[in-house]
Amino acid sequence: METWPKMRRVLNYVNLSTPLGLAVSVVGGARRLPGPDGLVLAVGYRFPFPIAGAFTVGNVVLTKHDTAYLAQGNLLKHEARHATQWAACLGLPMLPLYVLSLGVSYAVCGDLASWNPFERLAVLEDGFYQRRSPRWARKSDSAADS
Repeated sequence: METWPKMRRVLNYVNLSTPLGLAVSVVGGARRLPGPDGLVLAVGYRFPFPIAGAFTVGNVVLTKHDTAYLAQGNLLKHEARHATQWAACLGLPMLPLYVLSLGVSYAVCGDLASWNPFERLAVLEDGFYQRRSPRWARKSDSAADS
């Protein structure tokens, strides 16, 4: 494992985000497996929330799917970027910041991910999200068509 993933793994344990992710995986009935770059893959998560196909808490990537789902495209790279965001936000402050970002994105374009800076920095398309234009741009486009 390279230096940064090792450092990220330590930071996310110390800032308590990985222990939180492990607790969420236990409560959600997920099976934990070692993943690349110090990630823990928690597959078979049973709760319908959050609605994303996969989500990350600390270094724990949780999904209701199996490991084949996580192997699609660049999804694990996307989730690894979220693990880095947990380290950069010093752990638990990531939760309110992410929730605030969901609200901002919804206000801007009616979608929870498209204008969420955390999702944009993790590369939207790698997480199977679409880029959507802001509401005001769509209104002006349709007004110009009239």
